[in-house]
Amino acid sequence: MLTYLPFLLALALGGSIVLIFIGLASPRTADPVQARLDQFATRQVLTLEEIELRQPFSERVIKPLIQGMAGFIGRLAPRRNVENLRHRLELAGTPYNWGPAELLGVRGLSALICGALPLGLLLLARAPLLNLVLFTALLGVLGFYLPLIWLGRKIKRRQGEILKALPDALDLLTVTVEAGLGFDQAINMVTEKWDNELSWAFARTIAEISMGKTRKTALRDMADHAEVAELTSFVAAIIQADQLGVSIARVLRIQSEQMRIRRRQRAEELAQQAPIKMTIPLVLLIFPSILVILLGPALPQLRDVFVTGGIF
Repeated sequence: MLTYLPFLLALALGGSIVLIFIGLASPRTADPVQARLDQFATRQVLTLEEIELRQPFSERVIKPLIQGMAGFIGRLAPRRNVENLRHRLELAGTPYNWGPAELLGVRGLSALICGALPLGLLLLARAPLLNLVLFTALLGVLGFYLPLIWLGRKIKRRQGEILKALPDALDLLTVTVEAGLGFDQAINMVTEKWDNELSWAFARTIAEISMGKTRKTALRDMADHAEVAELTSFVAAIIQADQLGVSIARVLRIQSEQMRIRRRQRAEELAQQAPIKMTIPLVLLIFPSILVILLGPALPQLRDVFVTGGIF
């Protein structure tokens, strides 16, 4: 044992030296407080140009273009069209917090881009004047209506999400109200549990009620901002029960049962539509491939038979 003692001491000393070097060479964790203090100590006064350049490209360029275009088109747009755009934006859930002016600006910018691109290409190709004017006008009109197509898709997606989440939300409302909570507290429970378009609509309704709007008006506004038939019937039943003094828990139970029946009926309807929808890809894509696989090897033989038989 004594013969191995110097070897063990040398090994322990060497390991200690290695660990010391590793500890000194390893990067130290920066103190966040000290890093923040160093940042303020070396902070320089930025000019207005540097502050503007630090903003995103969308804030510096795209947003001013949209605002300028919105101001120009907004002065020309009729009042009725502006109100219609506002209603459609509410149906879509107010994407990007846009108002009618911003949407008009996006439409004008889209028309300008869609019209300028083919104009430049046709000018480089030295196309005839008639083609130049025709393609520029057509694509400009298409670009002007592209944001409306996008908005329509957003409306359908939001309405579908509300319709899909409504039966489960009514089940949760029924359970919470029957457990002793009030109707407003039950809606708050839905907004806390879920994060979808219906919960956002409920959260907006509760916020409007807390700011002084009556429950009847807030619920009707929620139904008007969605235009979903099932949600409208649910709101009408709740308002009628509130006015007549009927138990809301009983109304919620009946509404939840009806919503589950309607959901099952919609599923059955979609299942019955599936064979019809599958017909088009079957005829256009699958059947030609099967015919090529089955009849392809026989085509050379049939050609030889018809050619040698003197038919052709």
